Amino acid sequence: MADAMTPVGSSTETSALSFGTERAAVQQALDAFCARWLGDVAPLTAEAIRYSLLGEGKRLRAILLIEAYRACGGTGDASDLAASVEVVHAYSLVHDDLPCMDDDDVRRGRPTVHRVYGVPVATAAGLAMVPMAARSAWHAAKAMGLADSIAGDIVRDLMDSSGAGGMIGGQLLDLEAEGVHLTLEALERVHRLKTGALIMASVTLGARAALAPASRRLALAQYGAAIGLAFQIADDVLDITATTDQLGKTAGRDIALHKSTYPALLGVDGAIERAVALVEEGCRALADEGLLTPTLDQLARYIVERRS
Repeated sequence: MADAMTPVGSSTETSALSFGTERAAVQQALDAFCARWLGDVAPLTAEAIRYSLLGEGKRLRAILLIEAYRACGGTGDASDLAASVEVVHAYSLVHDDLPCMDDDDVRRGRPTVHRVYGVPVATAAGLAMVPMAARSAWHAAKAMGLADSIAGDIVRDLMDSSGAGGMIGGQLLDLEAEGVHLTLEALERVHRLKTGALIMASVTLGARAALAPASRRLALAQYGAAIGLAFQIADDVLDITATTDQLGKTAGRDIALHKSTYPALLGVDGAIERAVALVEEGCRALADEGLLTPTLDQLARYIVERRS
């Protein structure tokens, strides 16, 4: 892409997500998820779920969970719990690409699930992934030695972030807003739910798993909310400045679907400035609580510096 998304003055190399060890652990956990939970699923639906989960992905949400867990003092293996968040994210992509939603043909550099398996199978696969993610999160929390009450809180938070008060609610608002010129306030409300809720949950679940106190969970929630919104702003900019090959999904879809976007409201430079300000806001919340590790700082800055 153009250099439009690389204005942040950071000495850290963040143009590519470099957490190879964490990504490999999450990939292994997703393989284990498929082996554990897909045995009783109809074969074609199971194949579609496997296709959606095991393709190339940044695993940003999973890595955020792992790094938040470590920042709060966690010393165990949080990769299975992190994989549960990736299952929810993958479900959202499967349904977001359906003809009744964004009607897209490409995701992560290959055909979308419904283009490969058909709309009914893709729809069923997405629906099946939600309860599987809940079961997986509970199983992962218990395997980490957490009490039933903490495991229950983790499952509740994951489902809340992905439900009507989070991601699904945001998706509905996003569909209703097609062809409508939203104010900046209304647009941010959509994306704090659609994109930000699950990113916020990723870091707060890591904190819960580490048995962090409420003050640390609150700081991570503020960080997650800020970088979640920055992530969507960066996506809007990339949609008009990057190619389909660079994005791994169809470029220019926001314009084609007549969506309100941050570049349309603020201009490209203004949108970038807003994203940078949000990242700084989120990092300050962690710094004030003594939680701003180099890795959480790097992950936040990656969001606005990424090239695809």
